[in-house]
Amino acid sequence: MSAAPTAADVAGAPTLGALTGGQLRRLGAVAGLSASDAEAYAGVLTDVLGPVAERPLSLPPPNRTFLSDDHTPVEFSLSFQPDAAPSLRVLLEPGCGADSLAQEGRAGLEAVRAMARRWNFSTAALDGLRDLFLPPSPHGPLALWIALELEPGGVPKVKVYLNPAARGAERSAATVREALDRLGHRRAFASLPAGSGYPFLALDLGDWAEPRAKVYVRHESLTAGRAGRLSRMTPGPGPAAVEGFFRTAAGIGLDVTGLGRRPGLSCHAFTDTASARPSGFTLHIPVRDYARHDGEALARASRVLRHHGMDDAVLVRALAALTERRPEDGVGLIAYLALAHQQGRPPRVTAYLSSEAYAVRPPAVDTPREPVAVR
Repeated sequence: MSAAPTAADVAGAPTLGALTGGQLRRLGAVAGLSASDAEAYAGVLTDVLGPVAERPLSLPPPNRTFLSDDHTPVEFSLSFQPDAAPSLRVLLEPGCGADSLAQEGRAGLEAVRAMARRWNFSTAALDGLRDLFLPPSPHGPLALWIALELEPGGVPKVKVYLNPAARGAERSAATVREALDRLGHRRAFASLPAGSGYPFLALDLGDWAEPRAKVYVRHESLTAGRAGRLSRMTPGPGPAAVEGFFRTAAGIGLDVTGLGRRPGLSCHAFTDTASARPSGFTLHIPVRDYARHDGEALARASRVLRHHGMDDAVLVRALAALTERRPEDGVGLIAYLALAHQQGRPPRVTAYLSSEAYAVRPPAVDTPREPVAVR
């Protein structure tokens, strides 16, 4: 083992907040945000991170968060739509330097409430679920994450991600069912597809046209055929469209071959309490586990974007805004690719991008299957 860094080692070293704030500013320019908006949002990022924003990068990560593979408590994403600038988002783990999961949850709750005071929105939906997701002695891999959709004008849209296993993994399904019931979606749980777990429940807070309650379902060894049958929207995407996205994003051409490394995720968004069916469906593919390097992942993302009439050159610029390394020199800069459907809107493609503040995952040595075109 190497010796712990001394004060002399860390003096003047780059900090977590400086690195991720700089990445946000550059990504903001790529996404078309003004310099003043990007600067304001960089300040929000460091405020949410709290004291760990000043933590030198020569020290190890503040905790072993699973928000990213290298334990950076920050993840960026770009959501693309046809004929529009992409939407830049940032996912944060407030309280990531806390001594316990309970303390981390309290820090996260206070961060949300500070945002509510600043931007004048209600936290009533979250407060009504506090006993389910922020108990005195929580379990699981996270307490509360905050996602910000960075809108022009300096006021973001806010989402919170909660852990259904907070009262124990064996109670995750019951926790999701109770949460949906309290939110008024009393028939929603029965409409969800089968899966191997519920990693997140997410809530839109603040100024959303149609605030969503979103349930994420984990799918081990997911195949293209099974992925095509996961949507519960009415009407929803056809199986062929979902299967085509699956095969291109994962680089898997045979239906008998599934995601045997990291599982796929489906997300089901509920907006209408009078309906048992979700109004939105998203399929998330962990592309980093099924590509040799980010050059392959980028090529797959570009095929998906072009298929849906979106500008893939923006994603190339976004990767350059995050890091100077070549895409072929690592894997994980593009963590997930997602295809989202929402009633009344065109499909969206989202690329989830890693900060890589602490480590770059080396390219894979095995040879994944060749990707196939989106149908």
